[in-house]
Amino acid sequence: MTNSLESPQEPGFWHSLLCFGGVIVIVISGMLWLGISLHSLLVIAVVWVALHSSLLGFSYEEIKTAMIAGIQKGLGAIFIFFLIGILVAALIESGTIGGLIYYGLDLLHPTFFLPAGLVLCSLMSLATGTAWGTIATIGVVLMGLGEALGIPLPLVAGMVVSGASFGDKMSPVSDTTNLAAMSAGTDLYSHIKSMMYTTIPTYIISIMLFTFFGLYYSGQTLSPEELLNLTTHLEIEFAISPLTLLPLAVLLTLSLRRTPAEVSMLASVCTAVVLAVATQDRTIPEVLNSLHTGYVASTGLEQLDTLLSRGGIISMMWTMSLALIALSLGGILDRAGFVRVLLSGMLMRIKRSASLMAATIGAGIVSNMSMGEGYLSIIFGGQIFKDSYEEAGLEKHMLSRCLEEGATLSTSLIPWTTSGAFITGVLYMSPLEFAPWAFFNYLNPLLSIGLAYMGFGIFRKIQVSGDQRLNVVGDEKSEDEIPAS
Repeated sequence: MTNSLESPQEPGFWHSLLCFGGVIVIVISGMLWLGISLHSLLVIAVVWVALHSSLLGFSYEEIKTAMIAGIQKGLGAIFIFFLIGILVAALIESGTIGGLIYYGLDLLHPTFFLPAGLVLCSLMSLATGTAWGTIATIGVVLMGLGEALGIPLPLVAGMVVSGASFGDKMSPVSDTTNLAAMSAGTDLYSHIKSMMYTTIPTYIISIMLFTFFGLYYSGQTLSPEELLNLTTHLEIEFAISPLTLLPLAVLLTLSLRRTPAEVSMLASVCTAVVLAVATQDRTIPEVLNSLHTGYVASTGLEQLDTLLSRGGIISMMWTMSLALIALSLGGILDRAGFVRVLLSGMLMRIKRSASLMAATIGAGIVSNMSMGEGYLSIIFGGQIFKDSYEEAGLEKHMLSRCLEEGATLSTSLIPWTTSGAFITGVLYMSPLEFAPWAFFNYLNPLLSIGLAYMGFGIFRKIQVSGDQRLNVVGDEKSEDEIPAS
């Protein structure tokens, strides 16, 4: 039995590498080669990390407390999970989702569906500052439209996630944008301006790629007769009118007014419930029960029934349970210091500014994989790398930019993060399926690293006189060595 009066030891670099590497091996090998449930694999990973923590002197109670602390840090996301499930069911009950699909089939031409959808998700997320809200509303509609048009759903999901991630990353009202600036100690708009150097080129490349694939699949879309059959069944299931778009208008208006996300979603739900009872011939018990169990469509058209039978609190239970396990795993890794020691060991080997930026982006990805929460990864990265950027003479918004490119953009591509689990619950698709098509999310960090090694878009501080500093873009030396601390 470990003496509770003794302080636990700090893990060594190789011990940290073994522990964290084991987690990655357990999850990836179990999912890809053995077909084991992700929940079960994460439970095994929790036991693995707990055993390594016990070797450092952590007691059972301390490990349990660390797990609880990890869950507490993600409770905000858990509340959102419940509300998103309720919101999706309410929007289907009110005919909002059906109405958007109905009108969208007339407005969005198959050839330009993918680039137009990317821009639509980008604008929605940019205006509201929330990727989750965008995916749960416009994203669900675009998935339905994509299926109706015969476009592969993983490609559509990749487009939705790319657009939602762009807005979430660049919006001044986004929580991740503000959190990254705060964690790096820089001004919000300096942070956004710095991100434009890598984000805009990536976005242009993403539009070009989605346009190319849109042209490729435009010849494989449904015939006019099949589209007519789809809209006819929508009219049978719902009373379609512009009024059905009111709940979405309420959500968008409140989001633009910077109303808290929970309040905005609840207001939209209330509007949708009233609309469902008033216009869709639904009783109050039917509507309220569907908020728990989800909407069940019976249009007689299997394609439409699959699309519309979703939502409700129950639909988010898989997501929530996965998030709870992942957050508890992250709590132990954080408390025992495995990830911190691992990243600190990497920092000692970094000699160039470009390598420091690449390490920051990579650390964001590693932190998401270990702690399961993008917000925690941003805060953690700011704490770990802030001094190194100061020693390298780099502007603070360089750190905030790299934090976003690593943590914010990768969180949706990892199945066991809160964001990855959320998307699975809403779009009914694992990140492993749509990740290859989420061009923006992985091209942005790759482009950022490549440009950094080419010396482009690097803002550094040069002492002029006294406390005056001058911004300089680019590397003056090919070696670009960081002063030893």
